[in-house]
Amino acid sequence: MLSRRHIRVKVMQSIYAFKQAENDDLAKPQKFLLFSIDNMYNLYLLLMALLIEVQKRAESDLQKKQNKYLATQEDKNPNRKFVNNEVLQLLAGNTLLKDQLSAFKINNWQLDNEYVDVVFKSIVKSHLYATYMKTRTSNFMEDKEFIVDIFKEVIAPHDKLYEYIEDKYLTWLDDLPTVNTTILKLLRKTKPHTADGHFVPKLYKDADDKQFAIDLLKKTVLNSAVLNKEIEHKTKNWDTDRIATVDFVLLQMAICELKEFPSIPVKVTINEYLEIAKEYSTSKSSIFINGILDKLVKEYQETNILNKTGRGLL
Repeated sequence: MLSRRHIRVKVMQSIYAFKQAENDDLAKPQKFLLFSIDNMYNLYLLLMALLIEVQKRAESDLQKKQNKYLATQEDKNPNRKFVNNEVLQLLAGNTLLKDQLSAFKINNWQLDNEYVDVVFKSIVKSHLYATYMKTRTSNFMEDKEFIVDIFKEVIAPHDKLYEYIEDKYLTWLDDLPTVNTTILKLLRKTKPHTADGHFVPKLYKDADDKQFAIDLLKKTVLNSAVLNKEIEHKTKNWDTDRIATVDFVLLQMAICELKEFPSIPVKVTINEYLEIAKEYSTSKSSIFINGILDKLVKEYQETNILNKTGRGLL
C-alpha cells in the first residue's frame, strides 16, 4: 500500500514539524512519523467499513419500505440487486476484515451514521445506480464493475466525506489518494472466491521500507548541520531565509539520500524529490531543487563521494 514516495512525504512532514517545534528531542518526530504512517491503515479500514455500512443502510431502507402501512407492490417486492451485490456481500462476510475493524476500533460510522446516509443517497441518485438497477439480476463481473465505478465516481470524490476525513486527521488528506488507489486495485482484482486476506493488505511492502522511513528521518536530522553547509555552499547568492522551509527540508533529505543510501539510484532520488516539490511547494521549487542537486551530484561524482552499489545506480 505504502510507496517509497509516500514514505518520503511522511518523513518530510515529520522533519518540517520538528523544525517548527524547535525541539531537540529526536524521539518526537520519529513517534509522529510512525504514528502518521500507521494511521494511514486506519483510513483504509475506515473506507472499507463505509462500503459495508452503505450495504447495511440499503438493507435497512428496503425493510422500512416493506414495513410501511401503505406499502406499494414495489415496496413489498423490492429490487434487491444492490443489497445482494456479491462484492459487498464478500466484504460484509470477510472475517479477517471484521477482526481488523474491531482491533483498530473503527466505529466511526456507528457514531457518525449521518455520513453513511449522505453517501448512500449520493449513490442512489447517481446515473450508475439507475443503470445498474434496471435489471434485478447480475453476475459477479457486473457487480464488481458497478462497485468499482461507484467508489471511483461517487465515494472517492465525495465532498462531505472529504470534509469528514479532513476534520479527523490532517495527514489523512495526503494519504487519501494512495488509499483510494489501493482500494480500487483490490476491488478490481476481486474474484468470487477471493480469500479474506485479499482485503487486509500490508501497510509496508516489506520490513526494509519501514526501516528506510526511520533511517531517512534520523540521518537527515542528525546530519542537518553538515547538510545545511552543503546547501549554503550551493546557494551563496541566496539569502537562506528566503528559501522555502519545505524546499530546504527536501534538499536536506535528497542530499542525505544521495550520500547515505547506497542502494538507491541517483536518478530515482532526484526524480522523487522533484515530484514531491511540485506537489507540496511552490511552482518554481522543483527547478530550484533540481539545479542544486544537479551541481552537487556532479561534484560528488568528480570527488568519488557517491558510494552507490550495483549497476546503473549513478
